[in-house]
Amino acid sequence: MDRWQAMRIFAKVAETASFAETARLMHMSPPAVTRAVAALEEAIGTRLFVRTTRSVKLTEAGGRYVEDCRRILADITEAEAAAAGSYATPSGTLAVTASVLFGQIHVLPVVTDYLDAYPTMSARTFFVDRPVNIVEEGIDVAVRIGHLSDSGLTAVRVGAVRRVVCGSPAYFARHGVPTRPSDLKDHRIAVSTGAWASPEWRFAHDQRVTIHPTLQSNTNEAGIAAALAGWGLTRVLHYQIGPALLEGRLQIVLADHEEPPLPIHVLHPEGRHAPAKVRTFVDLAVSRLRGSRLLNEATGTATDAGAGRSPA
Repeated sequence: MDRWQAMRIFAKVAETASFAETARLMHMSPPAVTRAVAALEEAIGTRLFVRTTRSVKLTEAGGRYVEDCRRILADITEAEAAAAGSYATPSGTLAVTASVLFGQIHVLPVVTDYLDAYPTMSARTFFVDRPVNIVEEGIDVAVRIGHLSDSGLTAVRVGAVRRVVCGSPAYFARHGVPTRPSDLKDHRIAVSTGAWASPEWRFAHDQRVTIHPTLQSNTNEAGIAAALAGWGLTRVLHYQIGPALLEGRLQIVLADHEEPPLPIHVLHPEGRHAPAKVRTFVDLAVSRLRGSRLLNEATGTATDAGAGRSPA
């Protein structure tokens, strides 16, 4: 068996943590998979896996070697596809992740338009409000809100979102408009349990206010619904209330005290080796998200209550 094929088998065993599953996926017999890994270990002169009756785990040397193998195999795949003229044609299934509400509002329409443009493609969305390891969880593209760590992923900035305090015109007519963050103590506040985990709201110039919410819920949507009903104030990312802002059903307050907007990035792990399905989707997503007024207007999209601002 040639070295390239042995590396493919080794990388698949590392991915599945199973000789038997690798054999099934690669249409081989389990003994053939075992022989290929053993031959690779003998050629290299070190053990790549620690095997027990219950688990298969990479050794320290195996962990380093598998990253090199994946890079080499990606180079070979790219060279072969380019030579065959197929690298420019998207194929397979595209996996995309984003936070729940942002994914539903902004990412899903891009995905469906992408599938219309490439009818042979299929897609899988994974919208969750938690950090996702896109390499370990098999994700092709992620859309993330917030400042990025140095992860080695390719990132393209597409916009920014504000963290805003808002309420309905009816609420402000009855209870007045807060003009300073400290005024929030005199207002009814609805928060999600995520926000309540950190009861301190931060504003510009290192202003901090400890919030004592009257209403807590496990979703942002519940807080938004309470604000729309004129019950009280809530704090959300401004894209989450975009339609209500445009229609005048909600208004932003304390805009002059907001922290700097949070950046939005489209990320993928392959860099210049990204397959056609990733490159074409990223191109479409970047164009669409950068074209969104709501995500690219630093001053927002609706009148700030009490401040006389017109929509940007």
